[in-house]
Amino acid sequence: MSRLQLAEARRVRAVELFGDGVSNAEIARAVGVCAESVRRWRRVWEQGGASALRRRAATGRPPKLDDAQVEAVRAALEQGAQAHDFEADLWTLERVGVVVTRTTGVVLSRASVWRLLTGRLGWTLQRPERRAVERNESEIARWIAHEWPRIKKGP
Repeated sequence: MSRLQLAEARRVRAVELFGDGVSNAEIARAVGVCAESVRRWRRVWEQGGASALRRRAATGRPPKLDDAQVEAVRAALEQGAQAHDFEADLWTLERVGVVVTRTTGVVLSRASVWRLLTGRLGWTLQRPERRAVERNESEIARWIAHEWPRIKKGP
């Protein structure tokens, strides 16, 4: 149970106990909060009922992209960077921002692109390997054994 869910569960239990006529001090001990919190909850409950103590949705600026747009961006990103005319198949924040703008018409800052990727899409940072895909270990071993001694100066 998250911290917010636990806090709401405490308030709901307190409301049940308010209805049973239990004192503030007993409710405070029962739900594990201070008596002042219970007094404040009781005032709110008396004025607005149990619904006044329910958790409310977070306030603040709404996201620039709705759920349908986020899914369209996800589908576009899953096609790969080369499908969007980038040279390498590697995503950067700038490239993702370009795809978001092309897909939805919404321009996002680098920070907003990061929050979109990590928060809403659940993606994580992945660093590319520092080794060439075309690397040929047997050819490297042959070069070290035959070519390097021939061109090396000194012992």
